[in-house]
Amino acid sequence: MSIADDHRLMREGTAALLAADPRIEVVGLAAGGREAVELAARERPDVALLDVGMPDIGGVEACAAIRARTPDVRVLMLTVSEEALDVRAALKVGAAGYLLKDMPPDALVAAVLSDEAVVMASAEVEWGALSVREREVLELLGQGLRNREIAERLVVSEATVKTHVRHVLEKLRLRNRAEAAAFAARGRSGP
Repeated sequence: MSIADDHRLMREGTAALLAADPRIEVVGLAAGGREAVELAARERPDVALLDVGMPDIGGVEACAAIRARTPDVRVLMLTVSEEALDVRAALKVGAAGYLLKDMPPDALVAAVLSDEAVVMASAEVEWGALSVREREVLELLGQGLRNREIAERLVVSEATVKTHVRHVLEKLRLRNRAEAAAFAARGRSGP
């Protein structure tokens, strides 16, 4: 894995924490976004951990570049920003996760080792933009239910559920069900 953060202590401390786990090998550190993109292209780590706010190019732009050049690299954002716009922007360009720097160390290790989409930000998602039924569908997605199961639970057709899922993705600017489920699973913070 590679780690990019413009703060040396954060970068090296995170590397030491993760390298302590025998399942994780840190192959390089970067102090900025451009350096992170070059590092990912050169080393091809399984996971690239990026800060959102970095000099030269930010983490979201670096994520987009890494995903374009090395699509096999799984990118996770590790940041202090809980802004919903940052969360959405990162997921939109291909980040597999959005994590906060104040998370427990064992949760960071688990997120790095996971193959699932991981969103641990408490940023407010625009739940107000969703209809009551769309909110219900999103909450059931977060519980891991499939369209057929959601349809049975809500006593509607599977086609209706598919339409609601499509609207949820469009309104929240998410790419797929996994991202929607990740947002829902962390609990809604909106009204």
